[in-house]
Amino acid sequence: MQSLTTHYQQLLGLPSTWKVENVDLSMLGKQVVINLVYTGKSISCPECGETCSIYDQAPEQKWRHLDTMQFETILVARLPRVNCKEHGVKTAGAPWADKHSRFTLMFEGFVVQLLQHCANTQAVATLLGLSWHAVDQVMRRAVARGMKRRTAETIEHIGLDEKSFRVDHQYVTTLNDLDEGRVLEVVETRTTEATEHLLTSLAREQREKVKSVAIDMWKPFATAVNSLLPDADIVHDHFHVSKYLNESVDKVRRQESRNLNAVGDKTLIGSRYAWLRNPENMSEKQRSSFDELIIACELKTGIAWSLKNMFRVFWRFTCRDTASYFFNYWSKAVDRSELHPMIKVKDMLERHLDNILNYVKHRTTNAVSEGLNSKIQLIKSSARGFHSLESYRTRILFYCGKLNMAI
Repeated sequence: MQSLTTHYQQLLGLPSTWKVENVDLSMLGKQVVINLVYTGKSISCPECGETCSIYDQAPEQKWRHLDTMQFETILVARLPRVNCKEHGVKTAGAPWADKHSRFTLMFEGFVVQLLQHCANTQAVATLLGLSWHAVDQVMRRAVARGMKRRTAETIEHIGLDEKSFRVDHQYVTTLNDLDEGRVLEVVETRTTEATEHLLTSLAREQREKVKSVAIDMWKPFATAVNSLLPDADIVHDHFHVSKYLNESVDKVRRQESRNLNAVGDKTLIGSRYAWLRNPENMSEKQRSSFDELIIACELKTGIAWSLKNMFRVFWRFTCRDTASYFFNYWSKAVDRSELHPMIKVKDMLERHLDNILNYVKHRTTNAVSEGLNSKIQLIKSSARGFHSLESYRTRILFYCGKLNMAI
């Protein structure tokens, strides 16, 4: 037994004030229980760090440790309580575990590594014989640890994006570092107040150095940015603009298809995705079929599609004045088309033209945010939804925050 206690004393790497008192090996239960005892004469206060006398010992506690040869290993100890002049009687922390955790730091580190390679919390819980709640708590502590370690480094280009939380039109808003490709913080809803709370998660010196913010045309986002980041330029990038233009083309197609179908013309039936593809993304067969569709007859949908693709030239300009001149030229072409869905989008872009033109200066896009959104969607699908915002936020930051969560 003496050699066994010495063996575990060395393996655990405990401070000299903690000793392995005995080791209980249960072959039937496939479990190793290691009893620890504190042998020091004094201990530091967990609040202020001052060396204090020992008041007494707290009730016995247990912690799950890394398995020993497939045997579940448990540490058992009574933590000393200090008698601090300033803070009174306090229970000292265990050097092998975080406060309030029933797992050792080494075990939690192993759980974090498994979670990083498997996005399914329940699968990790089943593998380790833990409850879903226990694994969730490990993940939350890992995220808290990583967030605490973040420094106030300069972040020049950020993005704000929304992501659905539940099916009943509930959303979260993410703050993204576009240069590093990571999520910085997550808040519930997409209101001005929520966005302001999100932006204030950045230190003041960080906010002062932000050069651009990529957002869609959602007014609360712009209001919050103008309030807290007055020196940063708002950039409405081509991902959102292209989305609005594609939607307007589809509206023209649907209306024209109904009109043609009423007189027995099936030309536009089943052609939705053909009008949404960019020419360079079409296969030879798709391009051939599309050319036949365009040439077959003069379609209003074809005019809308041409206007949408004409606008793609806008993103190539490197001079603000030239880009502005082109926009005016394109706007007049849209007006002449008399296609109301296209005119409606043109009017919206016109109202936000200054922010759209900021793209010429910064070349900032929400491509990174869209990529993170896809990753978040995979997390959401793997979990089959979330019951609480906190769990959703934890997983987004765990997998998309690029946090240092190491023990």
